[in-house]
Amino acid sequence: MEVSSNRKLTLLLGAVAMFVFVGGCKKQVATTPPTSAPPAPSAAQPTVTLNASPNMVKSGDTVTLTWTSTDATDTDIEPGVGKVALQGSTPVNPTDSTTYTITATGPGGSATATARVTVNAGVAPAPEGANMSELFEQNVKDAYFDFNKSDIRADARAALTKDAEFLRSYPQLRVTIEGHCDERGSTEYNIGLGERRAQAAKNYLISLGIGADRMDTVSWGKERPFCTEHTEECWQQNRRAHFVAAH
Repeated sequence: MEVSSNRKLTLLLGAVAMFVFVGGCKKQVATTPPTSAPPAPSAAQPTVTLNASPNMVKSGDTVTLTWTSTDATDTDIEPGVGKVALQGSTPVNPTDSTTYTITATGPGGSATATARVTVNAGVAPAPEGANMSELFEQNVKDAYFDFNKSDIRADARAALTKDAEFLRSYPQLRVTIEGHCDERGSTEYNIGLGERRAQAAKNYLISLGIGADRMDTVSWGKERPFCTEHTEECWQQNRRAHFVAAH
């Protein structure tokens, strides 16, 4: 009996030890902390643009302010305009040179843009001893183009910049811009090319502050050449935007 009891005790202790050993070997599972929600994205910074056309006028003439904005909830133009839509245009009639400022605000902050309008003091008189036709011929130069092109090249930009200075000094003048081509190509094609050249010259002058209402365009294509020889030097003379004072 004693042997049997000791044997039972030994077996019981062995089972307990085995249970403790197996329990201690079990892999402990780490508790995963709760995840927090990602932060909300920050609001975008507003952007805004403002343009004035024309940007050089006589006192009281109409200027059109045009603007666009993004990521804004409120836009305001000063001086004298006030709150406006987030994009649009409005006429103004400055009597003095003015810098207009637009401010766009939104959840992401604010942004500003400006447009300067220069008001001319008045009409410049013609110098003594010179009439307007002579002044026009002396100061207004044609813009020349490459073959089959209507892009404003460097020498044309320089000529048109001087033309704009003269036209700003004499705001009573109106001009017709004629588009011309050399003899190569069909009549129909050159009419279209001449029109693109005249319009390119007009657009460049508009960018320099000359009012679009002071300029008309017409295309003569290859029908009214300035030079009739069949050489590149002659053809270059015919590829031009030519200025004529309107009466």
